[in-house]
Amino acid sequence: MAAEFHFEHRVEFTPETAIEVLRPIVAGPGVFALRGESGEPYLTRAADVRRRLKRLLAPPETTFAADGSEQVVASKRLNLRNRVRFIEWTATGSEFESTLLLYCATRATFGEEQARKRLRLYAPAFLRVTLAHEHPRVYVTNKLSAKALATTFGPFPSRAAAERYCDGVLDLFKLRRCHEDLQVHPDHPGCAYGEMKKCMEPCKAACTADEYAAEAEAVRAFFATRGESMLAEIAKERDAASEDMDFERAAELHAKYERVKAAAIQADELVRPVNMLRVLVLQQAASEGADASHEQAAVFLLEHGEIVGPQRLSTLGVRAVREQTAVGSSLFAQPLMLAAVPLVEEGPGPKAQGLEGEAVVSLSPEERVRALLAKLEGEANAEVSIAVMCDFLALFRRWYYRPEKQRAGEVFLPNADGSWPVRRILNGAARVVLGPPKEAAPVDREAAAAMKTKVLHEGREDVERVVPVLPKRKRTRKATDAPQP
Repeated sequence: MAAEFHFEHRVEFTPETAIEVLRPIVAGPGVFALRGESGEPYLTRAADVRRRLKRLLAPPETTFAADGSEQVVASKRLNLRNRVRFIEWTATGSEFESTLLLYCATRATFGEEQARKRLRLYAPAFLRVTLAHEHPRVYVTNKLSAKALATTFGPFPSRAAAERYCDGVLDLFKLRRCHEDLQVHPDHPGCAYGEMKKCMEPCKAACTADEYAAEAEAVRAFFATRGESMLAEIAKERDAASEDMDFERAAELHAKYERVKAAAIQADELVRPVNMLRVLVLQQAASEGADASHEQAAVFLLEHGEIVGPQRLSTLGVRAVREQTAVGSSLFAQPLMLAAVPLVEEGPGPKAQGLEGEAVVSLSPEERVRALLAKLEGEANAEVSIAVMCDFLALFRRWYYRPEKQRAGEVFLPNADGSWPVRRILNGAARVVLGPPKEAAPVDREAAAAMKTKVLHEGREDVERVVPVLPKRKRTRKATDAPQP
């Protein structure tokens, strides 16, 4: 969303022209504002904008008194019919887009502080490793610092979840857990963790500064890789012990591997350094406007702590397919994902994504995704304030950590090398727009047994199979093919 927010539509309203004004307003989800000649606007979102406006701007209910005069019925329902002079609205395609749009509109109208209060936004919980400190430690916080984004990890669904993950990881290391500013002295009383050999006891000078710094860096690497740095090292040592026939050592390392893995899985795959957090969100696009007839998905990008978008991604030439985990690894079980698309269209047509002003070209689905991603990354602002960054992360956390059945849309994280999974994004866009693939019709086995069969890939192990042969369709003679008298 742009910093300078403006609604897409604005109309003047008068009670006499209410019916004509409300008729073209979208009868679907969106965000709207009702403005008068002065004062604050009425700003909210609705699942059906036209229906909500009719309720707010309808003439008050009246009744007839005993003497035949018409009187207004007292009602607690809000009615702004005589106060509104302008109606502004923007259609949306999903709850995620409506919430994001409402935040941007509220921030532009009332300011950042009021936007947080009205939408009840609270900064998510993070884990911070204080590597710049003389004696680094890890603690849970809901405050971000511009200088410590690289050593701050999150967001977590709650503070309790962050604390559980922190305790599980620190049990694998010997980093200090105390909160005091240490005064190193051999006679320092220490703490219970030191007595249990779960701390290197830097307060007693029981370790050198380099040894403690190396332990702190190992903890940071664990958080940055969600345990992969430690798991890879343990697996390597375990395999080496197995090759040397040291099975007792291998068993100990395997038990340690399981403990590390149990601690690592407590964090969602979303948890990573805040400055490296990049997420792509796919939602249903709004059905209003010139592109309403095209099946498109709305794409949002979370980068540099800001959510930008939406950009429309056309699903032309894309079919919804099931994930490999659902249909197996066999190629025969997966339907064709991409259909042939002409490279050049004849006549008028939609312009390529992100190539406005150039020739009308129909790109391949993969090229459309790459062009759209480049456009979204160009919109991302690397100089977002910390306060606004917390707001966007709070909005995203609220949507992402819902139960999966209640979370509409698709979310994608970049690959290990930083690139985006283009084919998976296309598949997700098709599922968002077209819905999940329908189940195949049940096979009539009795009828199939009477059909002729043939062998495919004969002689190839694990590939050879027998399939039924459908009877040839009888060709019907057209009227033009009939013999002339």
